[in-house]
Amino acid sequence: MSQRRGIVSLAGKRVGIIEEIDAGPRMRFAYDAQWLSSKEAKPVSVTLPLREAPYESESLHPFFANLLAEGWLLEVSSKRLKISKDDAFGLLLATCHDCIGAVEIEDADSTRVPAA
Repeated sequence: MSQRRGIVSLAGKRVGIIEEIDAGPRMRFAYDAQWLSSKEAKPVSVTLPLREAPYESESLHPFFANLLAEGWLLEVSSKRLKISKDDAFGLLLATCHDCIGAVEIEDADSTRVPAA
C-alpha cells in the first residue's frame, strides 16, 4: 500500500500533516514548524497539545477517529465512496475536508477542484 497523507487545517489555516507510515506505528500526526512558531498557534485538540515531536500510533488517534461517521451514516458513506469501513484513514481523507467544527483534513495528493 502506498503511503497516504492529509493536510490538517484549523479554521482554514494549515497546521500539520497526518500520514500513514511504513515502519513501527502505522499513523503519524505532526504540527508544521511554521504553525508552532506562529502567534496564532493552538492545538487541534486538547489531546494533541502543541509540540515539535510527532504523535505516532498503531491506528488513528482518537481525536481523528471521532471525526468519522458512525452507524448508518458510516454504512452509506462507505458504500457510496467505495471505501471499506475498515479503512479509517481512507474515510478520513475522503470525508473530512468539510467537517463540522474548525478542523479539516484534505488529501495531500488530491486533485479535487473546489465547487464553484
